Amino acid sequence: MLFSGKALTVQMLENGIAELNFDLKDESVNKFNRLTVSEFSEALDAIEAAEGLKGVLLTSSKGVFIVGADITEFGDAFSAGRDGVAELMNKNNVNINRLEDLPVPTAVAINGYALGGGFEVCLGCDYRVMGEAAKVGLPEVKLGLIPGWGGTVRLPRVVGVDVAAEWIAAGKEQRADSALANHAVDAVVPNEQLKEATLTLLQRAIDGELDYKARREIKKTPIPLNDTEALMAFFTTKAFVGAQAGKHYPSPVAAVTSMEQGYKVNRDEALKIEQQQFIDCAQTDTAKSLVGLFLNDQKIGKVAKSWEKKADKKIERAAVLGAGIMGGGIAYQSAYKGTPIKMKDIDQKGIDLGLKEANKLLAKLVERGRMTPEKMGETLNRIEPTLSYDGFDQIDVVVEAVVENKKVKSAVLTEVEGKVSDDTIIASNTSTISIDSLAETLKRPQNFLGMHFFNPVHKMPLVEVIRGEKTSDNAVARVVAYANKMGKKPVVVRDCPGFLVNRVLFPYFAGFSMLLRDGADFQEVDKVMERWGWPMGPAYLMDVVGIDTGVHAEQVMAEGFPDRMGKTFKAATDVMYEAGRFGQKNGKGFYNYEEDKKGKPKKVATEEAYELLKPHVAERREFDKDEIVERMMVPMATELARCLEEGIVESPAEADMALIYGIGFPPFRGGIFAWLDKVGMDEFVKMADKYAELGELYKPTEQMRKMAAEGKTYY
Repeated sequence: MLFSGKALTVQMLENGIAELNFDLKDESVNKFNRLTVSEFSEALDAIEAAEGLKGVLLTSSKGVFIVGADITEFGDAFSAGRDGVAELMNKNNVNINRLEDLPVPTAVAINGYALGGGFEVCLGCDYRVMGEAAKVGLPEVKLGLIPGWGGTVRLPRVVGVDVAAEWIAAGKEQRADSALANHAVDAVVPNEQLKEATLTLLQRAIDGELDYKARREIKKTPIPLNDTEALMAFFTTKAFVGAQAGKHYPSPVAAVTSMEQGYKVNRDEALKIEQQQFIDCAQTDTAKSLVGLFLNDQKIGKVAKSWEKKADKKIERAAVLGAGIMGGGIAYQSAYKGTPIKMKDIDQKGIDLGLKEANKLLAKLVERGRMTPEKMGETLNRIEPTLSYDGFDQIDVVVEAVVENKKVKSAVLTEVEGKVSDDTIIASNTSTISIDSLAETLKRPQNFLGMHFFNPVHKMPLVEVIRGEKTSDNAVARVVAYANKMGKKPVVVRDCPGFLVNRVLFPYFAGFSMLLRDGADFQEVDKVMERWGWPMGPAYLMDVVGIDTGVHAEQVMAEGFPDRMGKTFKAATDVMYEAGRFGQKNGKGFYNYEEDKKGKPKKVATEEAYELLKPHVAERREFDKDEIVERMMVPMATELARCLEEGIVESPAEADMALIYGIGFPPFRGGIFAWLDKVGMDEFVKMADKYAELGELYKPTEQMRKMAAEGKTYY
């Protein structure tokens, strides 16, 4: 053994080949934390000093190669300013250069994932062989960053500027077939043949059959583009990437800029350019927010895993009651992720609708090459449509997804409780109705809770797991485990009107209603909030949710919190509802809807909505953009603070992630609590106090005022 550490080892194989093996102890994956980077340097010392060295093979003993840098180390480094970021990045840049400059050929066997810094190490090698199930990629833009260990320098020299720009700016993982077609790797083989195939390729380079020095030279010298070619390549790419990313996400353009400024110079000069671009990105609010989100996502994942461990048994058989679009979506998601599910309805039409929904979603996967027709058949076979309760005594969890009406839900829940075993967990997919009130008629309330999916089920990551007063820990644990198995992001919350997400969303809509009452133009409010970062403005969002659904939810919230959410005026949503304008579902809401060329609803502004609103709102006037944002966001922020203080949600991280995963709160802002920390609680309290006359929703909590006085933050 030439070197043995806690993260990697180096041993000599036959024919003078040194195997550099990554295997980070006490971790499920390999990553470039400070320990790995330091040992990588020591391992290179040992390799450079080895006698009779003829080649170097890089391998991993984990199920993946290397997933990238250790993001948990970014916070301290980034807060230390430009020098702190440079210090974090420099050592591994030196390491990869040393690997690339060894006097012998190098080859890497890529198994599982090689992402970020993991793929950058692969690019530092002369030859790359990939397992057929492996994936590679440079996803740094998802953290508001760019590759910082040579990705923008080596990848365009290996695959060309256009492909490199596309891969880096999109941040997507690339499958083996794509990597091979774009010459990012030299071969793709079955995983069991990976090491042997890589050694064979390396031996050919050692024997002089392959000219490793020539291909190495390509990575170390300028890219051979003349000025016109470069102008065309970079100008059009930057324009396209900038338009796709938007002004709130500067890193994709910074990545292309790094390539553009570095293409004319050698590797070492280009790496200096890349580092400056990386540091610039690392200092942005966007990067800080997105890194914070990544860490919050890890936190909520750990919380969910700790719940899962408390479950007394695995969820192996599920059922959904109500087979419409929502029921079909739940059945699809369960079956797609491997849990067989019964889909029950009282009507064959409902069954047909649910199956049609599941079929449509699976067909799209086949169309996109993400699933074979055989796998589609297997998945559909895991959905058992039924009009009866036969076999329900064998079910581990039942999700009720019938119409959002308390009487109907209570009747269905009481009925199903009599058909399942004493051990079965029953969950309601209600979006607003109190779990405690639904539990009143049940004999086993300890086995009952909420499991609130967001629409469309297959796209929205969040599942609110709502525990009632009598819900047992075991019921929560089993439902969290089921949500995890379905590939969802479960967040456990306590019962209250609207639970967490809707309780916080409807004060936002209340702010919107008051703006319209006072003369704001709903189109202008939409534009301002979309520019602020929301995927759609409040009028458009209400149309998509369904104005009838929204009005019902507003009534629930008003009954639950009359002092804050009771209305003293006729809201714009009430006007639309009474006019039979329910939004996208019937083609008319705040906007009218027409089908575009792809058959999707496209919003069209007309005078119809304005005419209906005219008798109920003040004369239209222009509002300052900052006032619109403040009047929309203050009620949302104060209500979320109440939820945290009341223990509806356990932590700022869970609250922020719930809003990002549930309603698309702008990720680059990091969540509401992260946004409050950036604004500063003192400034926020002053902002809110400007609108005190608008009512209780605009009043910060006493805890918020105390935090402002003491200079405290949520994170």
